[in-house]
Amino acid sequence: MDASIQNPQQNGHKLLIYQLLVRLFGNQNPTNKYYGSIEENGCGKFNDINDLALEEIRKMSFSHVWFTGVIEHATMTDYSYYAIKLDDPDVVKGRAGSPYAIKDYYDVDPDLAVDVKNRMQEFEALLERTHQNGLKAIIDFIPNHVARTYQSDAKPEGVIDIGEQDDNTKAFSPQNDFYYLPGKKFWVPGDANPGGTEFKNVLKDGTFNEFPAKATGNDVFYEAPSINDWYETIKLNYGVDYVNGRQTYFDPIPPLWFKLRDILLFWAAKGVDGFRCDMVEMVPVAFWNWAITQVKEAYPNLIFIAEAYNPQDYGRYIFDGKFDYLYDKVGLYDTLKKLMRNEYEANVYEIRDQWQHQHNGFTEHMLRFLENHDEVRITSGHFAGNPWTALPAMIVSATLSQGPVMVYNGQEVGEPAEGTTGFSSSDGRTSIFDYCSMPEHLKWLNGGKMDGAKLSKGQKALRTFYSNLLKITAEHEAIRNGAFYDLLYLNEWERGFNNKVYPYLRYINQERLLIIVNFNREEVKLQVKFTNDLLNQFDIATPGNYIFTDLLSQNQITATNLQEGFRINIEGTCGVILSF
Repeated sequence: MDASIQNPQQNGHKLLIYQLLVRLFGNQNPTNKYYGSIEENGCGKFNDINDLALEEIRKMSFSHVWFTGVIEHATMTDYSYYAIKLDDPDVVKGRAGSPYAIKDYYDVDPDLAVDVKNRMQEFEALLERTHQNGLKAIIDFIPNHVARTYQSDAKPEGVIDIGEQDDNTKAFSPQNDFYYLPGKKFWVPGDANPGGTEFKNVLKDGTFNEFPAKATGNDVFYEAPSINDWYETIKLNYGVDYVNGRQTYFDPIPPLWFKLRDILLFWAAKGVDGFRCDMVEMVPVAFWNWAITQVKEAYPNLIFIAEAYNPQDYGRYIFDGKFDYLYDKVGLYDTLKKLMRNEYEANVYEIRDQWQHQHNGFTEHMLRFLENHDEVRITSGHFAGNPWTALPAMIVSATLSQGPVMVYNGQEVGEPAEGTTGFSSSDGRTSIFDYCSMPEHLKWLNGGKMDGAKLSKGQKALRTFYSNLLKITAEHEAIRNGAFYDLLYLNEWERGFNNKVYPYLRYINQERLLIIVNFNREEVKLQVKFTNDLLNQFDIATPGNYIFTDLLSQNQITATNLQEGFRINIEGTCGVILSF
């Protein structure tokens, strides 16, 4: 049974992405006061991501940095002195606000600037530093919704603002940019205030005025969304009549399509190398095909990453929508999460199910990760409580295919995201809504020295593991562009194997890597076999001394007769990448 991938990428390039929330990355203020202001809790800046920081990211073998939260979004912080309109706190989540409630597509977040008046220049300087340090820059593109207070004051001359020419007497029109509820007033959720009485009726008073009400971002066509809805956002209209059977009106092309395409071109012209596109399944595939095709005609090397969650539609977004990469969340991530948490029903056969489902055309398009800003931190008590349980899952994420792999800022030092910071509860996620910092990341930051001097011995070892794994992933052609061969079916009844051990091969030309991961909490003692076809293909069928070197530890194993297999012990929640 040859389970190799038939169409590996030809350019030999594998994206290694480091996601960082700019607001958090350089923030050296450890206060973390509940619902604290920017003055009290501090905020990271573009300038904090300096040459030293970028050098350290590059040393870990990353090729791209996803700068999260760059575009200006609604906030409770007052920048009216700089001619930036004040947002109504009633429709802002957290003191800092959600990076996904965009207030002006043509501007950057003033929180992130040292000199607010020159905020765009500071971002452009960050892009230049990023490129000078051999890295490429990805930013968010949020196409489904905008802040309720959206109004661009930085748009180029001659640009018609989103919603500027809408007829708000019509619930739906393909010529409108928003959806309306004529004759109805928008109602702020009654429990949209933070829990502390100190803030009720002070920052939020429930008097936000929107008439007529607009549909809410998560497809809520009702004037009184709940606290669990995306009540701070309004849905954008691509010509889909949601209320009347989702009829589409794409001919002529709705005005919004041109506006969003031009926004992509605006940021590409500044030197952005890619876009992570938010909630793409809430936007018509036809738009993506149209927009990505046109943008890539001008910038052919741009990459587009889709936040997508429906495996049944993955092919549509790759082949019809023209995306380069999709989130592998509802798939490999969910499978690995169960294994990391040691859940009763977790087993490695689900990993096999994932590559079997994806290998026929789009496994190389799947972005693998174990953390991002939406997911619970591995070290959190809400997840696994121990960052070392992620080692086998991280090896699989990085080496299973040619597709990209991503690490979230703080993952590499075991950031646990403990405590409540404000709008964000104590749920194991680092808040994207509040002004706060990451205590474990701060130990590596160490006053801006970024030397990790204050990290514990275990944290330093964890970061070294990530560095070594990513370096192996970046440097070895078998992982970047090689074939895949599942060895589980051959070895599942061999000595030591159970449903928490997964072996597979990655190989190309003369480079051969045997990867074995152990999700068990205890050591396993394995007898590993190859098929006769593999022994002949790799020219290792005859008896002799064959050396297997673990690229992670540099430990070696000698096998004399591979037809009988060889023995190897693998510690609990660990793995090996054996070159032979």
